Amino acid sequence: MSVAAYCIFCYRQIGTSGPATKTHLPWNDIILSSTSSCLLSACQNSYGLAKTEPGGGGCGANLPVHAEEKKLFMIGKIAKVTGSLILGGFVFITYEVLSLKKLLQIDTQAIHQEKLKSYVYIRTTSLNRSEYQGITYQARKEIHKAVRKILETEAKIFRRPFNEQFSTFDGEDHECALWLLLKRCQSEDKEVRLQAVQDLANNSHWHDYQYGTVAQTCDQRTAIGLARSKDIDLRFFLPPPPLPKIKNDYPIEDELRLLLVSLPQTGLDPCVQYFTSLALRESSQTLAAQRGGLWCFGGNGLPYCETLSKIPSETVELFCLQALVQHSKVSSHCDKIEAKGGLQLLQRIYQLRKDSAKIQRNIIRIIGNMALDERLHSSIVRAGWVSVLAEVMKSPHVIQSSHASRALANLDRETVKEKYPDGVYVLHPQYRSSQPIRADILFVHGLLGAAFKTWRQQDIDRRLDKKALEGEENYSQCWPKTWLASDCPALRIISVEYDTHLSDWKAKCPVEAHRKSIAYRSNELLDKLRAAGIGDRPLVWVSHSMGGLLVKKMLVDASKNPEMDKIVNNTRGIIFYSVPHHGSQLAEYSINARYLLFPSVEVKELSKDSPALKKLNDDFLSFAKDKKFSVLSFAETLPTHIGSMIKLHVVPLESASTQAIAYAS
Repeated sequence: MSVAAYCIFCYRQIGTSGPATKTHLPWNDIILSSTSSCLLSACQNSYGLAKTEPGGGGCGANLPVHAEEKKLFMIGKIAKVTGSLILGGFVFITYEVLSLKKLLQIDTQAIHQEKLKSYVYIRTTSLNRSEYQGITYQARKEIHKAVRKILETEAKIFRRPFNEQFSTFDGEDHECALWLLLKRCQSEDKEVRLQAVQDLANNSHWHDYQYGTVAQTCDQRTAIGLARSKDIDLRFFLPPPPLPKIKNDYPIEDELRLLLVSLPQTGLDPCVQYFTSLALRESSQTLAAQRGGLWCFGGNGLPYCETLSKIPSETVELFCLQALVQHSKVSSHCDKIEAKGGLQLLQRIYQLRKDSAKIQRNIIRIIGNMALDERLHSSIVRAGWVSVLAEVMKSPHVIQSSHASRALANLDRETVKEKYPDGVYVLHPQYRSSQPIRADILFVHGLLGAAFKTWRQQDIDRRLDKKALEGEENYSQCWPKTWLASDCPALRIISVEYDTHLSDWKAKCPVEAHRKSIAYRSNELLDKLRAAGIGDRPLVWVSHSMGGLLVKKMLVDASKNPEMDKIVNNTRGIIFYSVPHHGSQLAEYSINARYLLFPSVEVKELSKDSPALKKLNDDFLSFAKDKKFSVLSFAETLPTHIGSMIKLHVVPLESASTQAIAYAS
């Protein structure tokens, strides 16, 4: 502002320094003035400033002194004004240059922070080293830096990998930031990768956009590792990709039907053919109802009648999904399901049917079966199933979370070398853990049982048992998962599931009865258990009811198969809960009413004093005696309520003992 004011002042001086007003001079002053003019003209001629006009008057020899001074005064005044203008302009230009430089000056600390990206991922820290933890801390830090640099140089010279985890003490603040962890997640060193994923999962102080950064930049292996981390923040995962909208008049069951039709229909397992034909038949019934007419009792599938006003689409979807479960057990069919957009279709159904736990469970079961094929892992991840499975892992319902745990374990080839086929569930550990597994505990349910409900705590009668209601918060839906895992965290706890029925009326796949025999199930389960790594560690069997007979049959069969030697050699003990080694009275009731109940193969095999059971028991006793297994049996002492009318001992006391050991009651 001062420079500008000075320039204005100079311009005002120039504007006011014009010629003076003319005054009337006497004649002698006029002569003097003319003489001065001659002098000025002479000076101009002598210095080449001006030319004398021809015919102009000459100058005399005597020139007045004050005319020359006046001329010099004018020249000085002009020089003064010109100098002021030049000086003012120079100052003004200098000021502008300095101002512009200050505006364009780059903060090197900001550039350094931009390179490190630490301001995005960790809280702001002071750059003033005097505020750090003292001279000792700084000295140790510098020593670590020097040693680290030497090791890095040595690794480059000898061309060998350098362990980035040599020391975290010498790292700056940014080395604990997100980008470094993401980089370590892609390290060639497996231990570095696993530790980086664990560090990512343990961080809980980041902002939403930082979790979003991980979700968008992490690779498939890291995303699966995060999903299998305990108490993981779901913001680490992208939501499933949006799916194209479908027409309102185009129901989901039609898409399922088209998917089933596109799968191979010849040369199939009889049960796969049965479920597929059942699903297509019920779907056709639905289409017929939509076009008009009465839809009632759709064959083997739907046990009730509907009118045109209501179509049980959820039930039809269940039949289609059950057929897809059977198809997903065949590797080549999984390829077809993926190629026909089945993963996206299942994602749509899963989102639409959030109120149906059974539909969602069947869908996750299909994903778990498809995850057995590593070629499909990238497609499963791209379809958004990792975020869905991570969310289901947090479910308080043990069945839902265990299905999701199985699917993620099959996806996690980084830490899980075993594969878990359909019907084999890991109850513990369901997350990644650094604790080594020392032994396996295998639970096998019995007749009408299941992998989870057989091992639940005693059911609570809300009307009678008030004390039980007080402790309902501690109720266990599956005590091996809660109680046993808490007491023995170094165990891998596995539970298997297979279909059993009292009557063929309720059989899910009534096509081939031999599938339900103990001999067939033994071979089927042995293959599944070996794929799951059973036999690689010390093993203890826990069985209930008919499951105990299945365990004995599996061990006898494994002893005859060299490929199954590990299962036999690593078996350390067997626990039998109410196992009918010599048959059950329940089979007698069913056989007596066989024309009404149509007893299943399982029930027929449990008939009392059955020759097949006697031979199995004898083979097991001689086999167990050679191997010196530890065996513990439990027997029933109270009758079991079957409905509201019948009470009986399903497994009598004498049948619960193998006759080789004493029993506990």
